[in-house]
Amino acid sequence: MEKLNIGIILGSTRQGRLSPQVGNWVKEIGDQRGDANYEIVDIADYKLPFYGEGSGDESGLAAWSEKLSRLDGFVFIVQEYNHSITGALKNALDSARDEWNNKAAGIVSYGSTGGARAAEHLRGILGELLVADVRVHPTLSLYTDFENFRTFKPAELHLQNVNAMLDQTIAWSGALKTLR
Repeated sequence: MEKLNIGIILGSTRQGRLSPQVGNWVKEIGDQRGDANYEIVDIADYKLPFYGEGSGDESGLAAWSEKLSRLDGFVFIVQEYNHSITGALKNALDSARDEWNNKAAGIVSYGSTGGARAAEHLRGILGELLVADVRVHPTLSLYTDFENFRTFKPAELHLQNVNAMLDQTIAWSGALKTLR
């Protein structure tokens, strides 16, 4: 059976962002499992225009669409800004439509309250895009999982939750592949 392709989407483009550290940690855990092809997908690399403001011919839009089309599922690395997801992530979600449909997603969030409010906002958006979000949701605290709020040092207890989230994401991504 062919392995599923799971994109680990970095949900921030901000200078000094922490999402690459978290995303690389999730990828390392996934790679050790060997049950799917995990890859980092950095929305900053696509230089997406604001939804509705571009001509529609920007190369980043075509590359974004192509990347999403090749993925079977996602893990969103979500940081909480002002009780929600970043504008860059919302724009990236809005910049595609059918490419998201009938796929599954896990969420790993972080912030002062573990990013839970941002994750809840993301769940509503994913539902509209026909993405099935899984139940297990690792939440990371800026106070206990980041040294000096900058260097990611996750507590060991998160490993079990990340693996459970990946289990669910793989199961749902495989089941939903039959609909595509």
